[in-house]
Amino acid sequence: MEKIRTLGELKKSGYVHRSVKEELRQNLIAKLKKKETTFPGIIGYDDTVIPDTERALLSRHNILFLGLRGQAKTRMARQMTDLLDEFIPIVAGSEVNDNPFAPLSRYGRDLVEQMGDETPIEWINREARYGEKLATPDVSVADLIGDVDPIKAANEKLSYADERVIHFGIIPRSNRGIFVINELPDLQARIQVALFNILQEGDIQIRGFKVRMPLDMLFVFTANPEDYTNRGAIVTPLKDRIESQIITHYPKTLENSLLITEQEAAIHAEQQDAVKMPDIVKRIIEQVAFEARTSEYVDKKSGVSARLTIAAFENAVSAAERRAILNKEKSTFVRINDLQGIIPGITGKIELVYEGEQEGPLQVAVNLLEKSLRTLFAQYFPNPDTFKKRKVGAADTNPYRPVIQWFDAGNSLQLLQDTTDKQYEAALTKVTGLPELVKQLFPKGNKQEQLLMMEMVLHGLSAYSLLSKKTLEKETRFSDLLGTMMNFTSSPDPEEEDEL
Repeated sequence: MEKIRTLGELKKSGYVHRSVKEELRQNLIAKLKKKETTFPGIIGYDDTVIPDTERALLSRHNILFLGLRGQAKTRMARQMTDLLDEFIPIVAGSEVNDNPFAPLSRYGRDLVEQMGDETPIEWINREARYGEKLATPDVSVADLIGDVDPIKAANEKLSYADERVIHFGIIPRSNRGIFVINELPDLQARIQVALFNILQEGDIQIRGFKVRMPLDMLFVFTANPEDYTNRGAIVTPLKDRIESQIITHYPKTLENSLLITEQEAAIHAEQQDAVKMPDIVKRIIEQVAFEARTSEYVDKKSGVSARLTIAAFENAVSAAERRAILNKEKSTFVRINDLQGIIPGITGKIELVYEGEQEGPLQVAVNLLEKSLRTLFAQYFPNPDTFKKRKVGAADTNPYRPVIQWFDAGNSLQLLQDTTDKQYEAALTKVTGLPELVKQLFPKGNKQEQLLMMEMVLHGLSAYSLLSKKTLEKETRFSDLLGTMMNFTSSPDPEEEDEL
């Protein structure tokens, strides 16, 4: 078809024009019949958002994706281009992708009238039929729809009454394609009003011109519910004209969250070769986002984007890589202690309520990591709380007793942030009962996995208030909880020392 270069050849070919919404509908039906994936790479929406979107496209509806940040709203919209025909013909040189059989613009109509079947034809790819605009308060009607261009009028010596002086905005230029407005509530109400006729009738209104251009396009809008109260609102008549409103959501399971992070994390090829990311560490990172979404310190209306876990994943890998470089080690694995390096990836990704601001973003991030460690610990190891409640006679069944007793005897363990793998192993294996506990619970684990689980035991017992953990800039120190508390409470007050 791309060899066709004139309107006459196009007519002879038997080409049949379809509207954009009809194109999307028919191509979607073909994919559904073949059981092909309609939105590849979109994880966790198989039973919710994707079926809703497919129903909207089959109904030939304009769509509003409503959801918190980081819920793949824009990605869903961009992937709709895959449902368009690969190529379509337009009048050559047209700014608004004029249909050769029924051109809309003055330029297209004049060219077809003058040249008839010799009118030159161009073919445009589906990727060129996508337009997108981020709604900001400074967006104008001229940006979206168009305005009179005085420079064009002067250069071509045209009257301001001549339709050819119009400079088309991004919406008419997206004719016969998909147009997306992101963060719709941020668009000023008067600008939203200018969209009424376009959505309902396909008309555009530019200054005083009597322009009737029934645009052929699919509109997709995205919005965050928070915007309705904080930065604006979608005006009711506009909302009424958007036929399908689809609610997006965060991953409902940790498994889906893991898949999203692994798919999106940008890990350098050198890092992939040098650093191994254990499964339990991946899960701890994902659990941070789940903990944040239920935390009393985090603003739930703002949401916690999937970008948090992606950034944290990348930071964790880089923390292990940095340690390996400093120690001149060719390969290593991410330790629990390396997760101190993900704190910067958390603090910038959460919006805090008043109580959270009082705590401070750094402390909130640390608390979320501790909660994540506590949650995951109970999934891999016996819950320490069950042994706290048992009678003294049954105390010998506590698998953690040898480890706790080692610390009760006055021992402490120092894990340096940049310690070598050999030093890391030596530090963990010296704790009485720790290697035996892990070998009993994870007999098939390799050496690295068992070392990681030994470290996890220490962090877990600390999370359950059975050990004391003090995190400094370059180290994490584990010690006896009671001894630490006694030392703290028995420390004399400086003022009392002066009196003595």
